[in-house]
Amino acid sequence: MKTDTIFYSLFQEFPSFFFELIDRPPDEAAAYEFTSREIKQLAFRIDGLFLPTTEAPEKPFYLAEVQFQPDPDLYYRIFGELFLYLRQYKPLNPWRVVVIYPSRRIEHEQMLQFQELLTSQRVQRIYLDELPEAADRSLGVKVVKLVIEPAETVAEQARQSIAMARQQLSDPTVIRDLISLIETIIVYKLPQKSREEIAAMLNLSELRQTRFYQEVKQEGLEEGLEQGLEQGEQQAKLEAIRRMIAFGMNLETIAQLLDLSPEFVRQTIHKIQRESMSLPEQKIDSLIELLTQQRSLFSAAQLTELAQLIEPLSDDSDVLSEAISSWAENYPAIQEAQSKLLEPLPPIAKASETAAVSPESSESQMGDRLNKQALKNAILL
Repeated sequence: MKTDTIFYSLFQEFPSFFFELIDRPPDEAAAYEFTSREIKQLAFRIDGLFLPTTEAPEKPFYLAEVQFQPDPDLYYRIFGELFLYLRQYKPLNPWRVVVIYPSRRIEHEQMLQFQELLTSQRVQRIYLDELPEAADRSLGVKVVKLVIEPAETVAEQARQSIAMARQQLSDPTVIRDLISLIETIIVYKLPQKSREEIAAMLNLSELRQTRFYQEVKQEGLEEGLEQGLEQGEQQAKLEAIRRMIAFGMNLETIAQLLDLSPEFVRQTIHKIQRESMSLPEQKIDSLIELLTQQRSLFSAAQLTELAQLIEPLSDDSDVLSEAISSWAENYPAIQEAQSKLLEPLPPIAKASETAAVSPESSESQMGDRLNKQALKNAILL
């Protein structure tokens, strides 16, 4: 998993942390949107942009870059993308660049070409291991520093962060979301530990018995627990899968950390990806999945019949969907299996709803599959 995905997820859900990190008032985050922008001509994408949400020319926009590995080309890329962005979008606000390093030894300054920029007030370089101790009084900075905390002390620092969050924050939903993010950071830091061990290290089992969590439960944020322990555990794992996908974890790592079978994780990821499709597209995709993953459901005669059915049809998803739905009604076993694939995942908490699957894991892997030719290919496997 890439470290920068943790930071971008933190900034997405808690933008005030970024402003605390650059020693600005955290309430400034209310006037910004954390987003990305593509530079179309060269297919570049700037992933970490804080853009003002109101017409206030005096407010700068921030390009935030997280760099945890040595990269001699970093500043060439940052300033190249920045000025291409300026040329294409012509923003009305002044620019600022913030680069976050774990330590100074990671940085390649490239002063020959960029000295005037790097020493200007428009560029701020942050070295997490050099932040003053006083900065730890900031909740945002304390949570961010968990990423570089040694494994021996990260659990204690995480417990302190959780305690600070409960003292400083008043919204139960925000507190719960932050605790979930802290737990995910610890999963990343201690991959050899099980989810149960990490929960014990952070005293989450005790915390979830407190009045705070009982109030959260009453508000419906843990309705899975109300339907029984087994279903509640399933709900928690589904939420964890969503979050880990957003953080860039691969299927095998997710399965290992959550003690789940790779096949269950694959099916869950596929369902998450399918949620963004239209209903006709979902029906086509589910049939393709049955043809590729549960081939034994289909006899040779059924495959021939299905191929003949779709051959004269157009490539329109509505037409294909209606035809295969009518066909499946004649075969209850296939219809039942397809219905199970189309069952929606249980609703989850707000934070995970924002942890969408990245374009690389959804559109690029699935967008080309939902057509007549893809369906024919699956039949002819």
